[in-house]
Amino acid sequence: MSSWLIAGVLLVCAYLLGSIATGYWVGKALKQIDIRDVGSGSTGATNVLRTLGVPAGIFVLLVDMAKGVLATSLFNLLPVYLANQIPSQWQSWLIAGTSLAVILGHSKSIFLNFSGGKSVATALGVFLTITPKVGLLALFIFLLVLALFRIVSLSSIIASVSLVILMFLLKEPLPYSLLGIFVSSYVIARHTENIKRLLQGTEPKIGKKLRERL
Repeated sequence: MSSWLIAGVLLVCAYLLGSIATGYWVGKALKQIDIRDVGSGSTGATNVLRTLGVPAGIFVLLVDMAKGVLATSLFNLLPVYLANQIPSQWQSWLIAGTSLAVILGHSKSIFLNFSGGKSVATALGVFLTITPKVGLLALFIFLLVLALFRIVSLSSIIASVSLVILMFLLKEPLPYSLLGIFVSSYVIARHTENIKRLLQGTEPKIGKKLRERL
């Protein structure tokens, strides 16, 4: 089997894994609702938490993180004879590629007409796996900002910016640093409406519902 075919299969598998819409199916299972029609319209853990409660939000958060962990680990799960088909200098690039694919799959799910969440939880799972020190520090920054301001979107944005800084300060491999730049930019772009509400002072804090879908 050629290295290109192996890489292609892994990228497709990672994307399909990311496309599993946890929040959507939890909404259907618990309240027979389309979570995309409620609150922010996101299928992510924050919108699920506001709409369906804390247990459902935590469940979606953990599963979405697990998608990132699993997709990032796909290469390492290959049988040795297949893994050896990928030149060593390209292995980290392939891992970065599957990481990106799962993040895109989460936010642009093929099963939901290319809609989805904002990719924060899945990205966290990715970076906790490929660079645990950076992932943990970014998570700490997220939790610190959340504790201070109780606004998930603000915490996500600041943690995303911090991620890029940490990647370069800790001199992570180039494929992972470039992945960090792209993912950080992508996550911030996915928060455009949140940024507008933050500037207007209308972004809800934890415990408050976003009643309009913007």
